[in-house]
Amino acid sequence: MSRSKVLYQCQSCGYASPKWLGKCPDCGGWNSFSEEQRVTGLKRQGTAEPVALSEISASTGARYSTEIKELDRTLGGGVVMGSVVLIGGDPGIGKSTIILQSLKGLTKLGKVLYVSGEESPEQIKIRADRLNIASDEIILLPETSLEGIISVAQKINPKVIVIDSIQTIFSIELPSAPGSVGQIRECATKLMFMAKKNSIPLFIIGHVTKEGAIAGPKVLEHIVDTVLYFEGDKGNPFRILRAVKNRFGSTNEIGVFEMQGSGLKEVDNPSELFLSERPENVPGSVVTVSLEGTRPLLVEIQALVTASSFGVPRRTAIGVDYNRINLLVAVLDKRLGLHLGGMDIYVNVVGGLKIDEPAIDMGIAAAIASSFKNKTIEAGTFTFGEVGLSGEMRAISQAETRIKEAAKLGFKKGVVPANNTGSVKGSDIEIIGVKNVEEAIQILLF
Repeated sequence: MSRSKVLYQCQSCGYASPKWLGKCPDCGGWNSFSEEQRVTGLKRQGTAEPVALSEISASTGARYSTEIKELDRTLGGGVVMGSVVLIGGDPGIGKSTIILQSLKGLTKLGKVLYVSGEESPEQIKIRADRLNIASDEIILLPETSLEGIISVAQKINPKVIVIDSIQTIFSIELPSAPGSVGQIRECATKLMFMAKKNSIPLFIIGHVTKEGAIAGPKVLEHIVDTVLYFEGDKGNPFRILRAVKNRFGSTNEIGVFEMQGSGLKEVDNPSELFLSERPENVPGSVVTVSLEGTRPLLVEIQALVTASSFGVPRRTAIGVDYNRINLLVAVLDKRLGLHLGGMDIYVNVVGGLKIDEPAIDMGIAAAIASSFKNKTIEAGTFTFGEVGLSGEMRAISQAETRIKEAAKLGFKKGVVPANNTGSVKGSDIEIIGVKNVEEAIQILLF
């Protein structure tokens, strides 16, 4: 026999308590607890049979293209049968649009069940017409009941299922409201079991809250196979699709799109896009090369150093780690004698990118020094390298790939770590190897 148990669960982090609490002891959120009923003691439906690893045959051709190259890249090469993909992002950033565009390519597998709990079929039809998508294989289902969705799926036997969005889906077995922790966990788990059992790719759309978590707590990320985040400002036409979890590929891949009236358009050369409006002969601007998965990206880093009007100088970092900025400022102050203690410092990665790899250290340091000394860096010059606390320039991975990308865009000179110069072969670019940040600044600014 099943038994129900009443618990109070934090809607921000999922912490459960037998009584109501004003403040969550786990995440510190106030008034975030709501009453939920948890069913325990359910009867087992069956057991799985053990299988020897040697008896399992690896399926060939297990990936299927969505015919959107940037999306396929982010997924690791395509959609895997039976995989569960969670797409998160702010409301209105383009989650439903990219899914609807991908279904145009996935209909070659068969019928696609598009479950919409937020929009009517007429609204989806209007969007599909705008995206020039018309197919008899796309079945729309305006349903919010989990039991109703599973029943329809068993009848029509779709090859792909889309849930838009998971916050609107509820199970009648739980008394809590849709969007609560219990409902999201229960609905996502049952949908995942159905997808795995029938080898159906399942796409789940989840909104991101003000705290940056999908559907409140991050209760879905450990359930699904792949987690994709849409990044970008709704006022900016460019969108970045980033993989933060992927059981079938790299977690460092990104896809770059441009939002247009006819939908999301792929950006084939993001480096050229990010550098298209770079100003010339302006202090505080430098080009560096970052590696996102297998793709090298040339990005512009801008820095502004100005005397502080207050007692405590201000540090602002957009697109880079704030603590990394403080570390590099300390290195420049100590090793190069740049007196930055009383300066306001602002650092920005142009284009809305967020970069966390240490290879851009030299680019950040050069931009800060350029703005402080009010000297420009020669056009056609790029730099990369990790900076240590003693000011040394440390080698980074895949230097040759980064330099080749810079050569494609017409750069003529690169300032790189000395230990990376040996791996560069057959390049027309003048490569200058440096051992420390002081040498790099001298070459770039003098």
